[in-house]
Order: sequence, then structure tokens, then C-alpha cells
Amino acid sequence: MTPEQRVIACVDQSAYADTVTDHAAWAALQMGAPLELLHVIDRHPETAQSSDRSGAIGPDAQQALLTQLSQEDEARVRAAREQGRLFLNRLRERALAAGVPVVDVRQRLGHLDETLQEVQNEARLVVMGRRGASAAEGERSLGSNVESVVRALARPILTVGQKAFKAPERVLLAFDGSAITRKGVEMVAGSPLFRGLPVHLVMAGLDASSGQKDMDWAIAHLREGGIDAQGVCVPGDPQEVILRSMEAQGADWLLMGAYTHSPWRKLFSKSRTSGLLASVGKPTLLLR
Repeated sequence: MTPEQRVIACVDQSAYADTVTDHAAWAALQMGAPLELLHVIDRHPETAQSSDRSGAIGPDAQQALLTQLSQEDEARVRAAREQGRLFLNRLRERALAAGVPVVDVRQRLGHLDETLQEVQNEARLVVMGRRGASAAEGERSLGSNVESVVRALARPILTVGQKAFKAPERVLLAFDGSAITRKGVEMVAGSPLFRGLPVHLVMAGLDASSGQKDMDWAIAHLREGGIDAQGVCVPGDPQEVILRSMEAQGADWLLMGAYTHSPWRKLFSKSRTSGLLASVGKPTLLLR
């Protein structure tokens, strides 16, 4: 039996956990989908606490040292699992209080991108913070997990910051006429996630005559899906156009393709993506 597709919220013990849960809970309610809280415990050796054992290494001490390291690793994992269990239970209660009727929790050892690849067929939407517990504080760039997850998955991924959840009232879709953003238009038109939300499309970096036909298709498709859609073609640097449009439209969420082969590919390269997401400061749905 194929499991029901769900909203998967990737949580860790960072400052993003509550807002990730709140955004995922809202999305699950909008979509009428179950919610799963996924906590992946990274078993990277460098994350384990260690002490200086240089004086203990010798021909007769190697096996004892390996045994000691194994025992310490097992103890660290047991402690992390228990902390994670308590942490997940708190977030589950938070999601239930928000009105989500079905909230499951899952805990895994490993790497987040690999775990999500294994379960992505169960996901309608993945929600994650832009930085994790292991990321340095105060840095504006994305956490390393975000790019690896976006590259690994073929599912839409909502990335959120630390700001308290606010239900979106308007969204902006960065449209370039490419296959991935056309797929995004079809997804928005057919998804209950965006029902009742005005959608403003912006096509940047192209002159109006070359992009208008694609823009007309996108607006017509969204309107056929019952979406209140408007759109404009604006010449100029895509990142600057998007930021100005987000401000001018009062958009709460940004929808955009990621790692496409479109003329905007440079925009969605690692450095540009990081800069744009940090500059927008709003939840951003990355289309795949």
C-alpha cells in the first residue's frame, strides 16, 4: 500500500524548529495532508565530543582505544536520540495545537539529504529552515544542508527563516518561461496550498516583447485554476527586480526555480541563490 503523501518538516534543535513546524502545520492544513516531523541525527565523526588521546596510542592500546571510541559514540547517539524524542514530542504538541489532525514523528541517523531522497516519494512538500543547529550563528548565507537537499530532491521545498510564522496573503512567482517555472505555474494552479491567495508573476531580465507570450500563458493558466493572477515583464537584473517586486507587491512568499538551465541559471547559482534568499528574508518555495 502506497503511503499517503505528506508535508515533511525537517527539524533540528536550532532556533528554526518552531517556525518550521508552524509553516509546515499551516501547509498541511491547507493541503489536507498529514504532517511528519523529521529529525535526522548527524553521525559525523567530527560532531562527536573528543578528548586528546595522543598519549594513549601505542601498539597495545589500539584495540582498547577503538572500543572506547565505539562506546562513547553509542552513548552520544543514545543521548541524542533521547533529547530528540523529547524535542519531537514538544513540536508534535505544537502542531496538534495548531489544528493539524495527524502528526507523525520520525527520527533517523545519517545525513538529511540522503534521508530525504529515501522518503521523497512520500512527500508533497518539504519544509526546512535556512540554517541548522550546526551552522554558525550570525552568518547570512544558507546552511550547507539547504543546497544539498535542493539538489537532491525532485519535490518543492519551502525554506523559512527565524521570523515568527505569518499566514501568507500574497505570493510572488519569479517566472522565466522555462520548463521548471511552467511546472511551477501548473503546481500553483492545481494545489490547494495557494487557494485564495493572489499571485503576482514577474519576468525579469527580458524585454517585454520576448517574454509576453509566456507571461500570458502563465496568467491564463493560473486564472483557469481559480487563482487571482497578475504579471509583468520587467527589464533589469533579476535579483534586483525580484527584491523590488517583493517590496512593491507586499508579497509574503517568493516562489522560484532552483538550479535551472534557463537564462536565469546564473541567478540560481550557489552564491546568487544564497544572496537572494538572505536578502528576501521571506519564506521561499524552491521549485524542482
